[in-house]
Amino acid sequence: MTTENNLSENEEKKNANEVSLENTSNDSVSPHEEEVESVEDQEEVEISLADALKEMEKIINTPNAGENFKKFNLLKEKASHYIHDEIEDKKHEYVEAGNAPENFSYEHPSQSRLSALVNIFKEKHDSYQKGQEEEQKKSLDHRQNIIERLKNLYTNSEPGTNLFKSIREIKEEWSKAGQVAKSEFKILNNNYFHHLNQFYQMLDLNKEFLEQEYSHNLEKRQHIIERAKELENEPVIQKALNELQYLHKLWKEEAEPVAEEFREKTWEEFKEISNKIHERKSELSAAIESEQTVNLDKKNQIIAEIKKLSEPAETSNHNYWQNAIRRVEDLRSEFLKTGSVPRKLSNQNWNDFKTTLRGFNTTKNNYYKSLKGSQQTNLEEKLKLIQTAKDNMNNEEWDITVPLFKKLQEDWKKIGHVPKSMTNKIWDDFRDACNTFFNNYREKNNTSTDNWKENYKNKKELLEELKTVTNEDGSIEKIEAIKTAWNNIGKVPRDKISINSEFNKALREKLKLNKINELELKEEGLSENQLTDKARKIKSQISDLEAEIVKLENNLAFFNKPSRENPLLKDTFDTIDQKKAHLETLRQNLHSIIAGE
Repeated sequence: MTTENNLSENEEKKNANEVSLENTSNDSVSPHEEEVESVEDQEEVEISLADALKEMEKIINTPNAGENFKKFNLLKEKASHYIHDEIEDKKHEYVEAGNAPENFSYEHPSQSRLSALVNIFKEKHDSYQKGQEEEQKKSLDHRQNIIERLKNLYTNSEPGTNLFKSIREIKEEWSKAGQVAKSEFKILNNNYFHHLNQFYQMLDLNKEFLEQEYSHNLEKRQHIIERAKELENEPVIQKALNELQYLHKLWKEEAEPVAEEFREKTWEEFKEISNKIHERKSELSAAIESEQTVNLDKKNQIIAEIKKLSEPAETSNHNYWQNAIRRVEDLRSEFLKTGSVPRKLSNQNWNDFKTTLRGFNTTKNNYYKSLKGSQQTNLEEKLKLIQTAKDNMNNEEWDITVPLFKKLQEDWKKIGHVPKSMTNKIWDDFRDACNTFFNNYREKNNTSTDNWKENYKNKKELLEELKTVTNEDGSIEKIEAIKTAWNNIGKVPRDKISINSEFNKALREKLKLNKINELELKEEGLSENQLTDKARKIKSQISDLEAEIVKLENNLAFFNKPSRENPLLKDTFDTIDQKKAHLETLRQNLHSIIAGE
């Protein structure tokens, strides 16, 4: 008897180029299936190091993490590639700074996390493999039992057995049975089809059952053909190719055999539709190629922009390079998010990107090296001013020294930045020398010039004016104006000195009413001693605020993935924001005092 499997084998012998899936086993891949996989492999997704590590973490937290071996390994390779590149960048900078390559040592901050993820996944994959082996063994026993039932169906079937229903149940159970090891499947599958053919030979003696079987399978074939025709118009080509594979699997496992007169006719019709769908694969390749070409253009534009930022047209300064650094970081993220490029150009495009980034970093580093040289020169200039101030701070030749110290202060402002480690020290030295001189000058001159009674009268008026201030718009500006005027008034009689305490008490009340800190007031007319005292208080409050912020942020770290949307943490986030805003204001005020603005 000629079976459907025999027919498929004969067809393949007649034309080796034709595709026949009717007698291929489940562990083999048809030519069309290979083509579909190769198209999918063309699509490579660009992903950043942080996102790659996040995706790896997501995978290991899934119930069946081990089954995602291919995806996890791809992410691991990308993460390792990025880490290697970033270490090479660090090494490049290290060597450029004049260091010996053999002395380079750097531990990437993400390396330990990557290693941990890889180790966890290995454990989960090993566990998954063991589970698969157990499942495959159960499936093997189950499929062998199905074969025994099939064998008994045509050798020992009891009278009255509904053969049509029984074979339907066996075939359906076989199609749903789990996977077995590839080494077992070929023999198992051949054994199943051997007994299935034996069953059909037995059915040949019973025309009624055989016709029912043929009719049922023909109906299945016709449904498969109709669905295949619909796939010809499926707009998503990859979806059409994937579903076509599934239809070939159904054809092989559930739609055979049929009556002789329909056998070749239905197969040829199905095969012709399959070939038409596979011809559309070129459309998919063209679409991918077009998209990759667009991505290549985008990436080349990014490289060109980074290169342009590396070559500033005018003399660059600190602000230029800070803006350029932020822009390059944005461009780097955009490059990584942009999709794949044609495979033959992928390595070259990536190397161009890394080379351009390194070029940018080299130019930027050279600028800051030269800046350090100019800062050293500025330091030397300011040290000379300090020495001049110290040499003259006790000189009482006022006609000469007063203009001298004013000029020293003006010259100080004109000199640029010095190394950060020296900023506070040299400012303290310069300020102390200036304070010593001006305090001496005031003590010797204020006694003869101040009208203390008039000063008291003016201060009394300012105090009364301060008491009338409310919290309406403009109140803070009024307070600042009153405080500046107060600072510019000289001493008062000793028996009236309590007015200063009274003024300070009223000032605190008005500041509290307007919700502003005294250290944030914009005031003028402060003496050098007052400026020094205010700077000391601001430094102390800055230190306290920084400690409070660190403590609050450490508290948040005890929560798993702390978020502003969490009602329990919202107040903490708001408090941190308020303290940071206050901290920034204090820093600006301190900078203004130090700079003498």
